[in-house]
Amino acid sequence: MIEKKDLGLILAIVFASAAISGSLVFFGMRMNGGGGDVSVDKIEQAFNNFANKQQAKAVQDQATAQQQQEQQAVVLAQNVRKPDLAKDHVRGNQNAEITLIEYSDFECPYCKKFHPTAQKLMDTYGDKLNWDYRHYPLSFHEPMASTEAMASECVAEQGGNDKFWEFADKIYVKTTSNGTGLTEDDLLAFVKDLGLNEAKYKDCLSSQKYLTKVQNDEAEGNKAGVDGTPGNILINNKTGKIKVVSGAQPIANFQKAIDELLQS
Repeated sequence: MIEKKDLGLILAIVFASAAISGSLVFFGMRMNGGGGDVSVDKIEQAFNNFANKQQAKAVQDQATAQQQQEQQAVVLAQNVRKPDLAKDHVRGNQNAEITLIEYSDFECPYCKKFHPTAQKLMDTYGDKLNWDYRHYPLSFHEPMASTEAMASECVAEQGGNDKFWEFADKIYVKTTSNGTGLTEDDLLAFVKDLGLNEAKYKDCLSSQKYLTKVQNDEAEGNKAGVDGTPGNILINNKTGKIKVVSGAQPIANFQKAIDELLQS
């Protein structure tokens, strides 16, 4: 007995075959002026030519859409808040010509992948480049994403900018090596390693005093067109020119953008 799902499959095959046959007849008629016989090879050639044109058009449409998306991203990125040494966590030369602004989520696997790339960029460009880290916790990584962001701010409150970056490095190294997310006990262990006051850290984290700062970073990122992490915006601090290199792209893509900004 043929079940309904089997009958549906058979009908689908029949209709597909009819459509293909109809298409072949259509191409045969077009090639032969609407009448007469035409060889199967010619029909197949005409059909393939049509398919290739459609595929080429689809590729072109996709490239055009991507170009428009990239242009829109640059337009939105003009809204990015410029680096503020008094409030931002900036790594490297404070007076660097180029700043890499990263909107990031400590729980994001792509951010974990990007972190060593950014470190290599810092080593490559030296005093020409600095790195401005901003929070962008993703909803599906909560509650730990915001917890880690607030924890990093509590660390910075005690230990300043250097301890913030040491803490960030520990998070990314730890989560990369074991392949799982961290716990609050892991964060506390980092605080101990950094030689900070544990009681003050616990009070700071439990109070959620830095939740507003984390949320403000995210809101500013949204305004600048960030919709995922890592959201990377490169800015020439002298000319104000901007480039967007979203996601954990190969280091060569960042080097190309940085080199172009240095020449602008």
